[in-house]
Amino acid sequence: MLYKEFLNHIYKKYSGNVKLELSRMTGLLADMGSPEKDLNGFHVAGTNGKGSVCAALEALCLAHGLSTALNTSPHLISYTERFRIDGEELPFETILNAFHKYETLFEKWDASFFEITTAIAFGIFAERKTQVAVIEVGLGGRLDATNLFNPNVEVITNIGLDHVKTLGGTLEIIAGEKAGIIKPGIPLVLGNIEESPRSIIETVALAYKAPVYRYNQEWNAEVNSDQLDGLNFDYSYEGYSFRSLRANLIGEHQAINLSTALTAFILYAKSKGLKVQEEFVRKALQSINWQGRMQVLSTSPVLIIDGAHNVHGVTALMKTLATMFPKRKLKFIISILGDKDYSEMIHLFCSHADVLYIAQNQSDRAATVEAQVAAVKKYAVPYKTSVSVAEALKLALSECKPDDVLVAGGSLYTVGEVLQAYEHRA
Repeated sequence: MLYKEFLNHIYKKYSGNVKLELSRMTGLLADMGSPEKDLNGFHVAGTNGKGSVCAALEALCLAHGLSTALNTSPHLISYTERFRIDGEELPFETILNAFHKYETLFEKWDASFFEITTAIAFGIFAERKTQVAVIEVGLGGRLDATNLFNPNVEVITNIGLDHVKTLGGTLEIIAGEKAGIIKPGIPLVLGNIEESPRSIIETVALAYKAPVYRYNQEWNAEVNSDQLDGLNFDYSYEGYSFRSLRANLIGEHQAINLSTALTAFILYAKSKGLKVQEEFVRKALQSINWQGRMQVLSTSPVLIIDGAHNVHGVTALMKTLATMFPKRKLKFIISILGDKDYSEMIHLFCSHADVLYIAQNQSDRAATVEAQVAAVKKYAVPYKTSVSVAEALKLALSECKPDDVLVAGGSLYTVGEVLQAYEHRA
């Protein structure tokens, strides 16, 4: 079975089976021999920043000589991006073989696309006997397929309004869903979370006697500079004080994400009797492998892609852009999913836009060009439309001057299509 055939098969056959509950996954993993019980490491939830934290944890572990397994979602271009061992994507053949190995069990339990993906990851990671697994929550936490994993350290990055039809319409309800990953006695690291949803999480942690480590309380991060060539920040937690840490990610919010990961890694290292070495920390933060998050593809003109895909994420993006390019109007390529609050996201884009290039990405959830244009028309911002994200990129680049700044985003699907088109441009 070829890659495209495989992906079409599992999308069509299994994507309609989505149910937020854990009985199917429990039965499936039990029939597989409970591979999740052979794993240890980190479980990462949150509205935004999960992937950046996971990638930073992978880099920190690798720099300290640990073998790693990383499972994230969604992918930008290739399904294989979801599975990494020691920093490298697994060959498609390895994933396909694992699928065939367990296919009858997937059928038996009427598994969903995400349940299958998670089960494949657990199965392969356990078989490879990696030392540390970094597992990203797919949706919510409490009923997410990854929640049968029992980690050494848990992380909740932040809480924002996203997937409200599934998770709930308030920060407090969403916080309760994210808090569902908390397990008895397991340390929990919290990123920058507002007081009300944080109190919900802390109440659950207290009931489970899970120690909590909070941003701006137990640990802290201070940005020194944020430039196109990287981020510079200070970090402190207990006896650890690292000054002028440089990272290959950009965006002030990434200082919090990376410090969240560093705190979680320190806690893991303590539990394993592993010494945290500053030189390895510095090396790790400059070698994080994570595409599509404030990623600079070009400097003349400046071309940045960012996976901000909800109001919370776009707000952080706009704050970073205002800091890096003060008092400048920017060009944006956007394509947003129809089940997001795209009217408010477009409002945020328009507040900084010189011109918008609007398209419809290839997701079946994408908002139409017409719907996005209707939202843009509320503001006095010029716009142009294209039949695809790739064509929007081509048009935007043709109209950019060398000193222009062009930012593409609105969805991870959009970022993936821009990345693919840019890599294959003539």
